[in-house]
Amino acid sequence: MIAHEAGQGTTLILVHGFELDHRSMLPLESSLADSSWRRIYLDLPWTEQAVPGPVASAQDVADGVVNELRDRLGDEPFAIIGHSFGGMVARHVAHAMRSQVLGLATLGAVFTANHRKRVLPARAVISAALPDQAADDDFLEIAVIQTPGTLAAFNEFVLPGLRGTDQQVTGRIAADYALRQEPEAAHPEPFEAPSLHIFGRQDHVTGYEDGLALRDHYVRGTFAVLDAAGHHLYMERPAAVSVLMDDWLTSARAHAPALPR
Repeated sequence: MIAHEAGQGTTLILVHGFELDHRSMLPLESSLADSSWRRIYLDLPWTEQAVPGPVASAQDVADGVVNELRDRLGDEPFAIIGHSFGGMVARHVAHAMRSQVLGLATLGAVFTANHRKRVLPARAVISAALPDQAADDDFLEIAVIQTPGTLAAFNEFVLPGLRGTDQQVTGRIAADYALRQEPEAAHPEPFEAPSLHIFGRQDHVTGYEDGLALRDHYVRGTFAVLDAAGHHLYMERPAAVSVLMDDWLTSARAHAPALPR
């Protein structure tokens, strides 16, 4: 599953969203490149680089990530961040491997797997500044900030993963998209490592209300709902996301002495 590594230092795992690949997380490098974190970007089972296997559910994916990290990291402490579906996976990992997790961050994460049960804002476009016919439907259907800059980021980091997706694999997972049990229910004791949960106020894919409802579980949690931001909020509001992530990473590193030995 490990697709790309960068930097040196304490390990930070990055998990991408559904039907995408690790490249969709690379925009975060602009705020991580000078940090003392070793970034490990994962590719989930539907990506072009993935080794074919009998993955048939979201639970299979989440368990596979846990097994991969245990094999690669042993008992090494790490922090983890996930976007969308990857945020659901990151929550599972952080709870299953809590004893060595320095921190958890999610970006536009899936907190309610069943699409029909999500509390979602109405579809909205805050800024539309593109020439006619400048973007395809994949971008126009999801982007809240439709500018040349966000389109360029989408085309560079998101579109290649979409085009390379193994639809047979994603079809199987989509049919069994929920974890057997939500991580916060499976491990109900308060999550005490620093956590960061950033949402887009205009995110009509995963919303923000479902994540905010779990704020009492994350007793060291920062919850932020960014205006003028949709599902790809870290491409639409990169400066705000960078400030929040810097603060979270500082807290996560300071959490290391609190881990059980």
